[in-house]
Amino acid sequence: MPRSVLAFASLLSFALLTGACASTGAVPKPFPSPGGTTDASRPEAGRLGSEAGGAEGAAVDSEAVVSLALALRGTPYRTGGTDPDSGFDCSGFTQYVFAQQGLALPREVRDQYRAGTPVKPQDVAAGDLLFFTTTAPGPTHVGIALGDDAFIHAPSSTGVVRVERLSGSYWSRRFLQARRIN
Repeated sequence: MPRSVLAFASLLSFALLTGACASTGAVPKPFPSPGGTTDASRPEAGRLGSEAGGAEGAAVDSEAVVSLALALRGTPYRTGGTDPDSGFDCSGFTQYVFAQQGLALPREVRDQYRAGTPVKPQDVAAGDLLFFTTTAPGPTHVGIALGDDAFIHAPSSTGVVRVERLSGSYWSRRFLQARRIN
């Protein structure tokens, strides 16, 4: 095989293995609605972060968000994944966790980036969404802050939902913004 083809194949493999998440528009299952019923076809049924057109001032139970997120550690990464049975990509993971609290997040990272309100780095709290620029300019990866410099996310096609340090060299260089869903 020509060297350029091998180089391209290696680069493509690397991008697929280390890339953040890919969003397909799938909706997590089950998706709770405000009345307590489950409806996977209506993501708008739950509350949505204030800047994304939803309820202003709705409190997020950050302890419940963190607890559920931690309970999902070890769930395999799956491109387009939106539930613990089949796996998660990064935005499917955050969408699922917040859905279990009755909060509808958009499916794609770039849309989740517009939800809620921006948080200064020094004010990041457990339950905030953390956005990173990994595979392209702008927000391309998302995780959930745990506090004490830790966050949880669905990192890549070779990984599982796991906890990492925001101050780690890879993530600190790629950190874009934190947003609070309220």
